[in-house]
Amino acid sequence: MVSRADGPTTGPTIHDVARSAGVSTATVSRALRGVDRVSPDTRDRVLRAALSLDYVASPTATSLATGRTGVVGVLAPFLSRWFFAHALDGVEHTLRTHGLHLLLLNVGSQPSAEPLLDEVRLRKRVDALLVVSRDLRASEVALLSALHVPVATLGVDVGPWDRVGVDDAAAGDTAMTHLLELGHRRLAYVGGDVEQDVHVATAVQRLVGVRRALRRKGVDPARVRVVVGDWTVAGGLAAGDAVLGQPCPPTAVLAASDEMAIGVLLAARRRGVRVPEELSVMGVDDHELAWTHDLTTVAQPVEALGAAAAKLLVDALAAPVGALRRERRVVTLTTSLVVRGSTGTAPA
Repeated sequence: MVSRADGPTTGPTIHDVARSAGVSTATVSRALRGVDRVSPDTRDRVLRAALSLDYVASPTATSLATGRTGVVGVLAPFLSRWFFAHALDGVEHTLRTHGLHLLLLNVGSQPSAEPLLDEVRLRKRVDALLVVSRDLRASEVALLSALHVPVATLGVDVGPWDRVGVDDAAAGDTAMTHLLELGHRRLAYVGGDVEQDVHVATAVQRLVGVRRALRRKGVDPARVRVVVGDWTVAGGLAAGDAVLGQPCPPTAVLAASDEMAIGVLLAARRRGVRVPEELSVMGVDDHELAWTHDLTTVAQPVEALGAAAAKLLVDALAAPVGALRRERRVVTLTTSLVVRGSTGTAPA
């Protein structure tokens, strides 16, 4: 702490850090905010001075001085599910390394009658926004655009904004093609609720890819039973019971997520159905527990997706104020087939 003759003991100020480092207060501000115009040696000197004085910049003062909050808002339909938790981990780590903070807004999986977003909740609270796997109504797109902050999307293609994702149609195509090449023709697909999933781009595109693979192999998509799995293990278990209880059950089940696929595996185990001798089961994602179930899947780099989306916003915030808008950036990361022991040749 620094003692002053003209008043009570107070905390160190930015002026104290500037004097200790031998630089101006403006340089201290830029150095602590990570602005590029500060040399590495100067930034190191400022950081050492701030550390020795136990100086912590006031968020309020910083916001008033710069017009920035240092906060990136993230709009997500779920916070507890595996994909979102791991994607947000990648987002948060990247933002933190650039001196930014994350504000989570759980907006649900579907546009509702009442707007879940409002200008009061967002204006002057965030410097940028990331929309994760959630479609938006036209009114919500207009609201976010009116904030005049950088916006990026992850797993959904909305508005004129920068986008990060995988080719979900290609992932669905790859998964179904694998089963078809193993000779399976009695097939079931476990996804979400078709009517509700119209607002979840990932679900829509994976089913598009599945149907594309079926048509390419000469299989009528109408012959494949589509069952609601609710994107959870419990939902996959119920869906597995439904399809395996049929008089002529499928020889292969493709689930749109590994969690639902794990539920189908549990249903097969309870019924004494041998995997993969009698039933092949496949998922999409490469969930952290997929290997423990020997589950064949299509892997996507979830944390890398979050990191890439955050980096788009970091780059946008680093651009000079008033800079001309650049072309929209689209980053597509690759998926890959991971063959394990849950799939095999169709039984004769």
